Amino acid sequence: MKNELRGKVVSARQDKTVVVEVTSVKKHPRYEKRYEIHKKYKAHDEENELEEGEEVIIRETKPISKDKRWKVVKRLKS
Repeated sequence: MKNELRGKVVSARQDKTVVVEVTSVKKHPRYEKRYEIHKKYKAHDEENELEEGEEVIIRETKPISKDKRWKVVKRLKS
């Protein structure tokens, strides 16, 4: 099973590529305060059907280009 992440599309301007921002929550080791980490991934969108603001699930795959190592698996909501 390959890694799957859930995130929000923040850019859909490139051809067959979307930028997905994934948010995760971490806890500080000493002070135990929770804080959010935001990371952006470039994902392959073959049909160019996604728009900004949509939630998607992306899956890790073999390298498609220099920066793309993820592929859009499923659209969750618009």
